[in-house]
Amino acid sequence: MKIVLLDAHTANPGDVSWAPLEVIAPCEIYPRTPLAETVARCADAEIVITNKAVMNREIISALPKLKYIGVTATGFNIVDVAAAKERGITVTNVPGYSSPAVAQLVFALLLELTNHVGHHAQTVSSGRWESCPDFCYWDHPIIELSGRTLGIIGYGDIGSAVARIAVAFGMNVLASKREWKSAPPEGVKAASIEEIFAQSDAISLHCPLTDATKHLVCDRTLALMKPSAFLINTGRGPLIDESALARALNEGRIAGAGLDVLSIEPPKDGNPLIGAKNCLITPHIGWASHEARLRLIDLTAANLTAFLAGKPVNVVS
Repeated sequence: MKIVLLDAHTANPGDVSWAPLEVIAPCEIYPRTPLAETVARCADAEIVITNKAVMNREIISALPKLKYIGVTATGFNIVDVAAAKERGITVTNVPGYSSPAVAQLVFALLLELTNHVGHHAQTVSSGRWESCPDFCYWDHPIIELSGRTLGIIGYGDIGSAVARIAVAFGMNVLASKREWKSAPPEGVKAASIEEIFAQSDAISLHCPLTDATKHLVCDRTLALMKPSAFLINTGRGPLIDESALARALNEGRIAGAGLDVLSIEPPKDGNPLIGAKNCLITPHIGWASHEARLRLIDLTAANLTAFLAGKPVNVVS
């Protein structure tokens, strides 16, 4: 049995170990794999591990030995699950591994929008405080989170982690999910998506990307938002109509946005959000804490071990 890792670099640029997988079977580890080279690299593999390297129908059909595809992520849209299922190939993902890290980044973005720490630190580094006639200064309003309302769209593992932090900040929380099997916890109120857009001082997106949620943030929903409200997206880039959001930001119809994801990654020239007014963009780092990546590798190995034992878990096919 052979394991092929198609795009190992992002999960492990060298600071963690692939040992949990290497003890299961010999591994061929590629930092990155161009689409044109995927079939050749996986030709003899029964096990393929991928993060963002695409496993489409054509590739799956060309790999007769393939029995298992492990996705080192929660989202698995890079795999043609229907094609895998037709071949009897098991596909697994890794839910929940990055929840603490992503929730932390939500508030890193939100706090930068409300406190402007990076900006003010830069002005001090440039010598402005030394020449200031007063003991302090600020260039932007400093906004307290306590007493304000955070809307969470998608109340799963990450959304609920974000809610707990928000409650600790003294925020009121509105949350939406497809189905509430029990009452929301104290401090959280169930709300419709329209209510969240209209009533929230900040909105954080954590819903899966589906046909129904693509461009959830659009001209219509942006028009519901308060001019003082912020939008945070650490979920999936296509949840947002990027042109619509750029217009809303540049025209001052909402106060700002903090984004860790875009519709195309890495972005191409001309993305309207790069350079938009009051728009912070980070390069999809929410999942990438050292601790989260250790969990990711351990859970990827646990998924494979369960499959080999005939008791697969986290199956998405």
